[in-house]
Amino acid sequence: MATADFASFSVPLLSAIVGGVIVLLFFADYFRRKRAEVSTITATDNAARPVASKPPPPAPASKKSHHQKPHAHSAADKDHNRKHHHLDVNTLKGHGDSVTSLCFSSDGRNLATACADGAIRVFRLDDASSKSFKFLKINLPAGAHPTAIAFSEGSSSVVVAAQMLSGSTLFMYGGVGAKPSGDSKQQAKLPVPEVKWEHQKIHDQSSVLNLSAASATYGSADGSTIIASCSEETSIKLWHGKSGKEVGAVDTNQLKNNMAELSPNGRFIAAAAFTADVKVWEIIYSKDGSVKEVLKGMQLKGHKSAVTSLSFTPNSEQIITASKDGTIRVWNINVRYHLDEDPKTLKVFPIPLHDAKGAVSSYDHMCISPDGKILATTSGSTLQWLCADTGNVLDTAEKAHEGDITGIAWAAKSLPMGGVPAMVLATSGSDKKVKLWLAPESRSS
Repeated sequence: MATADFASFSVPLLSAIVGGVIVLLFFADYFRRKRAEVSTITATDNAARPVASKPPPPAPASKKSHHQKPHAHSAADKDHNRKHHHLDVNTLKGHGDSVTSLCFSSDGRNLATACADGAIRVFRLDDASSKSFKFLKINLPAGAHPTAIAFSEGSSSVVVAAQMLSGSTLFMYGGVGAKPSGDSKQQAKLPVPEVKWEHQKIHDQSSVLNLSAASATYGSADGSTIIASCSEETSIKLWHGKSGKEVGAVDTNQLKNNMAELSPNGRFIAAAAFTADVKVWEIIYSKDGSVKEVLKGMQLKGHKSAVTSLSFTPNSEQIITASKDGTIRVWNINVRYHLDEDPKTLKVFPIPLHDAKGAVSSYDHMCISPDGKILATTSGSTLQWLCADTGNVLDTAEKAHEGDITGIAWAAKSLPMGGVPAMVLATSGSDKKVKLWLAPESRSS
């Protein structure tokens, strides 16, 4: 009886055990296959993505190993050297923010910069290839954001336009002319620059786009520096550089200004605005050399779209304009406009710069070299040199700055470059840098 009971009990138990074993074997095989699948997927993913290689073993120690930079820096240096443009000769550092404007003194040896960090700096350029430059830093009043700068009298004073809560203010600082680098004693004795004159809200609430300065030598002018301030709206004002007296004003009546520039001899002022025409006024001087009046002179008509930038030639008889219509025009303004003689278009060149999509780029800034042979132009972060006679490209520096180029200026005279005189161009950028560039070899064919 007991044996029968045991037999009847052991059969279900044995079946349960066998079933459990079968289930365990099934799950064991399932998980084995899943692990194999996961391993396969992982191996596939690892094959698809780049495999991080082990860092190379350290190089054998050498006598100079303690002077070498870390590997990451070396790679960055190689990349920098690869991108280095052969005309890029120096970089002026020390700015705390975007450099908004720059200009050279008449002798070319001093370079003034305006920076969004609220300061202006005057660099002494005794040699363009120097590893370091002495500079004078002037902090503007609190809340003043400099937008433009120009030398006033030679290299001894600068005029800076700054945007404030009340509008734009002009400051003239005297005693900024830096002495030669070797004259350390005189450098130490330089008086602290002080404000010689100041004008507030010169264009109401509008900011100043650019300042242009010229030594007035035309006709009966006495050689004084005249400065033009161009507002972002439609007004342009003329100032006597030394006294600060307002000597003239014009209204472009052309929506908004792009820029304004004085001719090198102080005779004309030309304005580019958001229209296809360029307006030119003549500054009339009295017998005593002072500004008598500003008269409407002529209009340059021929472009089909807005003129973005312009530049007078060194002899003040021609204007070069660049437009969104994709062309550059050279105009003869040495005409008897008061006898209704119109300015003539001498040459038309296509803008040779294109963006990534193949569209013609617009030039933001233009500046012609002191000898009148090379036209330097900028578009965004690209710097380009053209032959002023033919419009042919002499050289191009893409990504000349790590950001947009904000200003451009040629040194009026050759600068020493390792003991050899050289024609030098300066550019400023939103990357907190000012760069010095050699002029490319000019060729007319």
